[in-house]
Amino acid sequence: MRLRPGTWLRERYDPAARRRAGAWLLRPAPRSWVVLCLAVVLGVAVSTSLRENWGSDNAFVVKAADTLLAGGSPYEDKRFLYLPSAVLLAVPEALLPRAVLRWLLPAGISALVAAGWWASLRLFSVPVRSRFAVGGFTLLALGYKPYVNLVLIGNWTAVSAAALPLALLLAHRRSWTAAGLVVGLAIAAKPMLVPVGLLFVLARRWRGLAAAVAVPAGLSLLGALLMPSPTLFFTKTLPFLLGGQDAYALPWDASPIAVLPRLGVPEPVAVAVAFAGAGAGLWGAWRRWRRPDSAEVDGGELRLAETACMVMLAAFLVSRPSFDHYLLVVLPLLLASGVRPGSMPRSPWFWLALTPQVALVPWPSELAHKRRAFKDMATLCGLAVLAARRALRRGRVILEPVTTAGSPPRTEPECAATPAQSASRTAF
Repeated sequence: MRLRPGTWLRERYDPAARRRAGAWLLRPAPRSWVVLCLAVVLGVAVSTSLRENWGSDNAFVVKAADTLLAGGSPYEDKRFLYLPSAVLLAVPEALLPRAVLRWLLPAGISALVAAGWWASLRLFSVPVRSRFAVGGFTLLALGYKPYVNLVLIGNWTAVSAAALPLALLLAHRRSWTAAGLVVGLAIAAKPMLVPVGLLFVLARRWRGLAAAVAVPAGLSLLGALLMPSPTLFFTKTLPFLLGGQDAYALPWDASPIAVLPRLGVPEPVAVAVAFAGAGAGLWGAWRRWRRPDSAEVDGGELRLAETACMVMLAAFLVSRPSFDHYLLVVLPLLLASGVRPGSMPRSPWFWLALTPQVALVPWPSELAHKRRAFKDMATLCGLAVLAARRALRRGRVILEPVTTAGSPPRTEPECAATPAQSASRTAF
């Protein structure tokens, strides 16, 4: 089958055209697509390794590990903002020669983002060799600026980008304790997924929640025992972090609390707007989890993904700072959910919200470099509004015909009742 120009215009009104387009996307990708994807990913990693400013964020963590090995306190450096557990996890990096780390770090960050994309695809039963999978990751690496930024600076956000989809995949398969262990390990590296604990509360999976708390707590206690003056984390690091850091981070901070005052909005008003948005997002997450969709069974993958993404987007609205690459934690899940009817990627507003981050758009110089936080806030707020709108809407999910390879079309719920059914299903 070949997609002809104009197919996308008819898709909204022609269910048959939509099913044909979906079937085409879920077929195995040609080898040329796979080669192109690998070339793009490796090109980004290699070009990063050749740059002088590679791994700037990762350098703070490696420096903390070096300080620990030298007998000092990592928290003497105000730029080290992670838990004591992160120092232990960074020790292997500190032992590697810089020349080796230069090549391993960009490749490792790319691999972590790819792992998050793989887990997102498996959550929605999308074949990993499909056109949707290969083409989607190619476009993500080629056209989405935060991906390039993340690989360049080597930020440990990549750990959360891999961990959240993997945890949701395990939770969907009823392995909530394993999901808690994955979330806990990610928090130990960088406490970004702390808000995901709310998902375990909503699902009443207390063992999983306990695992998510115990792993970073245990590793942090061990790290604190190995370093001098661990209390500096509470007396120096936390106040610096909660205050939004300093002028160094402000130009790239996409939180409304930081951006709105730069546009002339009084800071108390900006704080109130941000917290009101975060509160609405958390309410939306609660509503999304409890919404009795007839097309979902308990623990449906779409409900898991949208609830988790809504919680994270709400947190990003009030976190200080909130950088552009934070969106890579939720974006793979949202993109992969496009195989489900009524999901966010099926709305043109979703793609409009992502437009400020498209690498090939020639934005004015006023929105480049130190003012790009304006674009980042627009994308963050746009995605948060769309997620909240979907979470708070009334009504039931409409069932659409679902096709399985080698069988005639049939109608099924969004989440199959058994793993065997889910593994063999395509859902356009």
